[in-house]
Amino acid sequence: MILNHIWGLYAHPREEWKTIDERHESMTFALSHILIVALIPCAAAYYASAHLGWSIGAREETFLTQSSATILAVAMYIGILGAAFALGYLIHWMAKTFGAQPTFTQSMELAAYTATPVIMSGVSALYPELWFVTCVFLAGVAYSVYLLYSGVPILMHIPEERGFIYASSVVTAGLIMMVVLMVTCAILWTNGFGPQYM
Repeated sequence: MILNHIWGLYAHPREEWKTIDERHESMTFALSHILIVALIPCAAAYYASAHLGWSIGAREETFLTQSSATILAVAMYIGILGAAFALGYLIHWMAKTFGAQPTFTQSMELAAYTATPVIMSGVSALYPELWFVTCVFLAGVAYSVYLLYSGVPILMHIPEERGFIYASSVVTAGLIMMVVLMVTCAILWTNGFGPQYM
């Protein structure tokens, strides 16, 4: 099954990383995983913004038109996939610096499975309260960082000390990518590409 590693990454991450390292499924398997998991937050965000309405503090709920919600959900899906590929590329590109020789498939596996908790935290949009979504998102980010630190030494076959520095470099690059994505969204939003409200 395509999603067979998700439970293991939550229940016993180190053992699951070892299982992933032993199997090394194909690139198709890693891509299928990220393509399916990325649908979850996009569907939740679409439904919340078009049908449930977002609430910030004591204000009334804000709704988007269905066409705007669809466009934003598609853009979110493309953004998640682009970020996962960029993270996989960064992992692969930085590997030689830390004495690892992964294939691009191994790098994509690490990126896809590491990003899973933060991506799946998007299901919290089904309870569209900003404080709740923020808390769940931060928990997802924290667990994704933990998965990265525990998975790098196992999948990249390097000592834990070097794996810690490698994972820290990936986290730093990931944070920079997130800031770039947020700035790009803000620029597009303020230049006429914002959503339509009901």
